[in-house]
Amino acid sequence: MADTSLSPVLPLFANTPSSVSFKKLRKRLVRGVLEVIDTYGLVDRRAIETGEKPRPKWLVCLSGGKDSYGLLAVLLDLQWQGALPVDLIACNLDQGQPGFPKHILPDWLTKNGVPHKIITEDTYSIVTEKVPEGRTYCSMCSRLRRGILYRVAREERCEAIVLGHHRDDALATFMMNLIHGGRLAAMPAKLLNDEGDVQVFRPLITAAEDDLAKFAEAMEFPIIPCNLCGSQDGLQRVAMNRLLTEWEQKKPGTRQVMARALTNVRPSHLHDPRVFDFAGLMLGGKGEDDPNVPF
Repeated sequence: MADTSLSPVLPLFANTPSSVSFKKLRKRLVRGVLEVIDTYGLVDRRAIETGEKPRPKWLVCLSGGKDSYGLLAVLLDLQWQGALPVDLIACNLDQGQPGFPKHILPDWLTKNGVPHKIITEDTYSIVTEKVPEGRTYCSMCSRLRRGILYRVAREERCEAIVLGHHRDDALATFMMNLIHGGRLAAMPAKLLNDEGDVQVFRPLITAAEDDLAKFAEAMEFPIIPCNLCGSQDGLQRVAMNRLLTEWEQKKPGTRQVMARALTNVRPSHLHDPRVFDFAGLMLGGKGEDDPNVPF
């Protein structure tokens, strides 16, 4: 594993707290992201360092929320330490929401010396015009945003779009798919688009939202709230998050146990013949009993 010792020189971290708790938090997030990068093969560090592969470029999506700020900060930290041989370009998509403070992100990025690109596309007008009153905007907003970001990634010659989704986002997505979608699926750490020319990475996929909230507060990120989707009641994702919070309160550690389950799948104990050959399971073959299943 690459050296993840903390460096006090990175400008972004120049005025951060010197407390032991913050140092532990920072190290936990950095190590977690590095583990995701290595586990899911987001970058072949050895091949890049030896010159076998060219240095890749990632488009890091920055919304102005705590998660994307945290993502960018951790990636810059790893890059500074020499543990991430990747060129990073931060990208914000200004979707034309009324009252959006356009100056905050470019000012912050410039101040911290972060290469960036601000894209202005009025998807707000499209979403509010097309979506019937009382319905949520998230689905259409997400589709429009995805298409724009793929285009920008190609224009900037980035091999990957990097998103700030964390462990709790993955669990909420899993619950939504389970209860509303009738399928077992969450958020992958690594995804290839349909065209096969751009990857989508989620390096924070094992990070707890609470950690990112504490990190954002300590780093004093200039948070920009989303007043489009966040202002609507009844979102399925909000309901799933409330359910997960209730479970966590009743039994602390539930979220982490559920997250571990996403990495510990037993296809033979599900019901999908596309992922397990039930028809080919015959006497004399290799068995797979489970004492936890009622008999």
